[in-house]
Amino acid sequence: MKKVPALIFLFLILNTSILFAQHKPSAHDQEKILALIADYSKARENQDTLLLKSILTKEVDQLVSSGEWRIGIKEAMSGMQRSSTNNPGQRQLKVEKARLLNETCAIVDARYEIIGDNEAPTRRMWSTFLVVKEEENWKIAGIRNMLPAR
Repeated sequence: MKKVPALIFLFLILNTSILFAQHKPSAHDQEKILALIADYSKARENQDTLLLKSILTKEVDQLVSSGEWRIGIKEAMSGMQRSSTNNPGQRQLKVEKARLLNETCAIVDARYEIIGDNEAPTRRMWSTFLVVKEEENWKIAGIRNMLPAR
């Protein structure tokens, strides 16, 4: 009698882990997700609000390294413009990995650098993007920027 509950428990654990497993995106989705992050980088670098608005969800939120939490597209875009002005330099994002949570949601981890001039040192950070598929287009729903601990 004790073996039946144990087998049921094992079956549930195995099925749950399969449901929540993360997968590498298909080549097509990988290409689209990388293009999305490149567009984000380009939009930030050029302060292109039209491009930025087209690649963010309306409910996007962003937690930046200073601890400021920007909620909603209007607040996020305003904060991004402020940050680009207050932290000049060339922005670079290098995607380290992308993984799907399901067919319409992925996590993208990237190295994020703001290369300053002679007066401002290069800031080396990490960014994690939560991206979602809306009507065949990948968009950014969340951004987390982190400074590595020393």
